Amino acid sequence: MSEAQTPVVQLPDATQLVISNSPHISGGETISKIMIQVFIALIPSALAAIWFFGLAALKVMILCTVSCMLIEVLWKKAIKQPIDCWKDGSAALTGLLLAMNLSAGSPWWICVLGSFLAIGLGKQIFGGLGFNPFNPALVARVALLIGFPSLMTTWVAPQGGKLCACDVMSGATPLGEKGAVIASNMDLFTGNVGGCLGETSALALLIGGAFLLIRNLIKWQVPVSFIGTVALISAIVHAIDPSMTQPALYHVLAGGLLIGAFFMATDMVTSPMTANGALIFGCGCGIITSVIRIWGGYPEGVSFSILFMNALTPLIDRYTIGKPFGYIRIKKEAAQ
Repeated sequence: MSEAQTPVVQLPDATQLVISNSPHISGGETISKIMIQVFIALIPSALAAIWFFGLAALKVMILCTVSCMLIEVLWKKAIKQPIDCWKDGSAALTGLLLAMNLSAGSPWWICVLGSFLAIGLGKQIFGGLGFNPFNPALVARVALLIGFPSLMTTWVAPQGGKLCACDVMSGATPLGEKGAVIASNMDLFTGNVGGCLGETSALALLIGGAFLLIRNLIKWQVPVSFIGTVALISAIVHAIDPSMTQPALYHVLAGGLLIGAFFMATDMVTSPMTANGALIFGCGCGIITSVIRIWGGYPEGVSFSILFMNALTPLIDRYTIGKPFGYIRIKKEAAQ
């Protein structure tokens, strides 16, 4: 009787094996589809900015968007990498978000410099899309604010419906004077106040944020915990001493809280992966924002808070991501 032949099992080549740490999370959305949907969510804010600040707002948006795309092309050509920013739309979105963080009266060179800082310092220097630890648009905004504080705090007065709204004012923004209410809640809600292009109309930002939530593109835990923490802290401080800060609703509607909570803090690359991590991240952003707004030297703390929490994202993920099945912790041997 002949012996049964042992089947031959062909093992895969070593180059075909990909080994990485858990978790392995994937979805059906492509990068380009996600970027397009975020663009759609920003349309209400962009239209509101053009309505209140005229063609000057449109000029800033075009300059920042085109500059970011060209700078990314030149950067990738310089390091001899494939030029794919036209396909995924990430550079264009970074440019639009940067524009939303600038005033309609920003000179052209501020737009170009900000685009270089966002793409170069905030993104490509770390390896490109998916490797940047900080939100690129906020990196540019903070760098410009530190380098050019006067230009970054000069606002165009809103002139609803006038395409050539170009009268510049240098007065305080709604959060510029601690404890002072210098704009009505209705003006803050509609956008009839001075400020950055994407900070003025709370209504437009809420429409865009609702779109992102409905499309399941962002975790609800981040904006809810972020906005809720700011509202809670400001309400407590205002109740104790009204001269210290404005009411809670004023804090929610004014400044960059809404655009930060819905469009900046929810960046998939720089925010935590888990729901619990998102709650911690949002609460941290809210606490830091409130501390800077109420007791700090700057009237606005959203950008600083998000960048600070971006730096803590790996640590948050480390303690909130569950261990994979079968995980065994290897104890370090005692020192001999």
